[in-house]
Amino acid sequence: MLRSIEVTAELVGLSRGDGFHNVHWQGRLAVNLDCFICERTDRTTFLERAEERAVCSSDDQHGKHFTAARIAAFDSTIEDERLRLRAIIDFWWTPFRDSKHDRPSIALTRAPWVRLHLGSYCGEHGESGETSIQSNMVRPVGLGCRHCDAMMATSVEAPTVRLLR
Repeated sequence: MLRSIEVTAELVGLSRGDGFHNVHWQGRLAVNLDCFICERTDRTTFLERAEERAVCSSDDQHGKHFTAARIAAFDSTIEDERLRLRAIIDFWWTPFRDSKHDRPSIALTRAPWVRLHLGSYCGEHGESGETSIQSNMVRPVGLGCRHCDAMMATSVEAPTVRLLR
């Protein structure tokens, strides 16, 4: 059956003026899902915007493989020095028992986790940069520019993952 999850995140304290780094969400993320193809629970699944399928990390026995998941919607807004993200991920799910740990699958995995990728541009050095945040980091997390050491933004709250259907 088709399931959907919503991923939301927010960064605060975006630098403006001379310290502006054009911090933006990239259309790439990783989330853990239960995979009916390899019949394993809590698998890291890699998704990219505009791709019609995702990649499941699986395990040593099965290896990485394609799975039925995609980013169905991706919306980013900037307001009052806050950068917000809302992404909807559609994926196919069916009940199964984990082939290694003999536990049942569930539509939203036992420990929802997400990693979101960000891009930036350092005007002082004329260089692009990339970083990420994930839901299991200790907050607050400061995101500094690797070129000029300026603070670009802060992740105060963990990104959320919520089952929609």
